[in-house]
Amino acid sequence: MQAIRLARSRVALRRLTTAAHAPVSPTAAPAQSVIPLSNMEAQWEQMSKSDQALVHRQLEELQKKDWKQLSIDEKKAAYYVAFGPHGPRAPVSPPGQGLKIFFATSGLIGVAAMTYFAIRSFAPPPPKTLNREWEEASNERAREAKLNPITGISSEGYSGKGFVTNK
Repeated sequence: MQAIRLARSRVALRRLTTAAHAPVSPTAAPAQSVIPLSNMEAQWEQMSKSDQALVHRQLEELQKKDWKQLSIDEKKAAYYVAFGPHGPRAPVSPPGQGLKIFFATSGLIGVAAMTYFAIRSFAPPPPKTLNREWEEASNERAREAKLNPITGISSEGYSGKGFVTNK
């Protein structure tokens, strides 16, 4: 029984390949295709791999002719097979997935901000050396000690902030 099925599939495959490799001459009437090229976008995903290869070969042969002689359906099919959203060009995520990712990312950022402020609320106050008065006193002490007299805070005409970093 299985031998009969294999024989049938080989005969069918032989018919398909002879139709695909039929010589195309510019004077001969266009050969009737085994698979219609109209509405290729809807048919492509349901086709088997061998049918897709057959259509691809058929379109390669059609594209060797003058493009002005091709029908609109043949041009659309050639474009879809070459550049359509199938195979490696298939969309990775389904439509509407972007909004879901946006809300998930926003939620995670919100959770991270809440965690940051919760940890920050339990932190001790900053040390007394991190205020403006202490930094200005450090500047005065550096001038008295003549710290960095060539280019630093003790040099003539110094116009920098010195140790002051707080506003």
